[in-house]
Amino acid sequence: MASMNFSASKQFVRPPQRGIFPLDHDDECKPQMKIYLTCLKGSKNQHNHCRDMSKAYLQCRMDNQLMSEEDLNEMGYSQDAKIVGAYEYDKSRERAGFTAGKHIEKPMKWWFQRG
Repeated sequence: MASMNFSASKQFVRPPQRGIFPLDHDDECKPQMKIYLTCLKGSKNQHNHCRDMSKAYLQCRMDNQLMSEEDLNEMGYSQDAKIVGAYEYDKSRERAGFTAGKHIEKPMKWWFQRG
């Protein structure tokens, strides 16, 4: 019986799409990061409420050469990409006992139920 050696095949590793960027060891952008994280915590992790703070954080990283210069509009910060009217589903129906599909009273017509 021949053993199969899967480790002999060559593995191709793709780099990240935007590349890597160095860590902020000198805390140059720490104030912007803390403002953004505080906003996220206060808005129950809904990032669309903290859009301006994340934009300021990314701009700080670009200004301090902690990431490559890119157009923020192409990264989703244009006015066209702005999220308006988003809300979180409250799951009140599920808490009240609703189960999806149980309210349907039609007879099922699956192939194994045909008679």
